[in-house]
Amino acid sequence: MLFLKDDYDILLVEHKDRLGRFGTHYIDILLKRLGVNLEVVNLADNGRDELMQDLVAIITSFAARLYGQRRAKRKTEKIVEALNSPTD
Repeated sequence: MLFLKDDYDILLVEHKDRLGRFGTHYIDILLKRLGVNLEVVNLADNGRDELMQDLVAIITSFAARLYGQRRAKRKTEKIVEALNSPTD
């Protein structure tokens, strides 16, 4: 569903992480420029908790990508080995 600026002037979310994993500050700035206020119902107790959650999410994402690349490399090596091995 497409919402136009005239449809609402407040965006209400329960937690910041429901809006975005990280970078919600930039989304808030964009919304303010569009004339929309961002209201978060449950704010983190302090910035450290939120920062730590963002860091864990980033590390998890990179680790998954790295392990996926390693798995793909091993798979490719097995295929090349199978192609190079003499057939009986």
